[in-house]
Amino acid sequence: MSKGTVFVGMDVHAETIAVAVAEGRDQVRSVGTIANRPEAVRRLVGKLGKPAKLKVCYEAGPTGYALYWELTRLGVQCEVIAPSLVPTKAGERIKTDRRDAEKLARSYRSGDLTPIWVPDARHEALRDLVRAREAAKEDQLRAKHRLGKYLLRNGQRPAQGCRAWTVAWWQWVRALELPYADQNTTLLDYIMQVDHQAQRLELLDGAIDRAVAAAPAELRAIVDALQALRGVAKVTAVTLATEFGSFSRFERAAQVMSYTGVVPSEHSSGPKTRRSGITKTGNSHLRRVLVEAAWHYRHKPRICQRQHALQATLSPKVAAIAWRAQERLHRRYWALAQRSKPAGKIVTALARELVGFVWAIGTETEQQLRRPKAA
Repeated sequence: MSKGTVFVGMDVHAETIAVAVAEGRDQVRSVGTIANRPEAVRRLVGKLGKPAKLKVCYEAGPTGYALYWELTRLGVQCEVIAPSLVPTKAGERIKTDRRDAEKLARSYRSGDLTPIWVPDARHEALRDLVRAREAAKEDQLRAKHRLGKYLLRNGQRPAQGCRAWTVAWWQWVRALELPYADQNTTLLDYIMQVDHQAQRLELLDGAIDRAVAAAPAELRAIVDALQALRGVAKVTAVTLATEFGSFSRFERAAQVMSYTGVVPSEHSSGPKTRRSGITKTGNSHLRRVLVEAAWHYRHKPRICQRQHALQATLSPKVAAIAWRAQERLHRRYWALAQRSKPAGKIVTALARELVGFVWAIGTETEQQLRRPKAA
């Protein structure tokens, strides 16, 4: 602990920030509540002392990283804390903003808090764009379900052999005339909702393409390298790159697996060992795309035409990691399938191993970018 360092805990809300301070070994004290505005934060920093002597922390939440960026601009060291890893007392039954701020300051001084990785504003903008595309995809699925179940509820069936959502199926749906005007109004609304979600996806896909093209060279290199993996196309690669942010911040593949929440939960004591389903405590956006990609490894290993063209621009080491992933995960899938494991559990196990290969490619690419180029 540096001499004279002031540890500041902040309980941040949309309109207010409760502030507490811990100095040296003195008792933690509350310094009140300020407005969650940049000018109020600047005044607070001026009152607490020199920015170089301040260490500020607050919990990650819906207010995002605006406060972190503001404090960093002021020259204050700030860390955003993982809320689920803040120590709590079992017998604590009183919760107020003041107490929360004091607990953060006290725990920060003792080194008991776990900070998270914070992106810069540009990286966060791209990540928000990718998450907006994910939300649009979910909305499209809901809209399709509403339309499909509405037709089923009214006894409407397409011709034999006509698959849902094909051109022929859409021609049949758009030509439908139900007995009552109210039914036709509802049907038209459901059709318009599906069309609207498709337009949203088209708009967001174009925006992602433009954002990646304008992104820093380091991010583009990682996105290209991740696409060497089977089941990882452009949108999935951008999701992995933006959600991880920096692969080198993880020292081992096991840490990456825990971060995505695909490791088994465990409650063991003494001679008894109890393991159950995955923890699901990590990044849900990563977990979703990893499971989707893992389904592709049930097929025999092969390099598609898109990957052939891509590998010409990638390092041999990245290509070798991607091929090793195909061979291992395909072998793993069928080994577990022969033991009559449910397909869902098999794919989850594959997703856990797949994230290790993602981490290996990400760290290798970052290391290559840091190496000095030969003259």
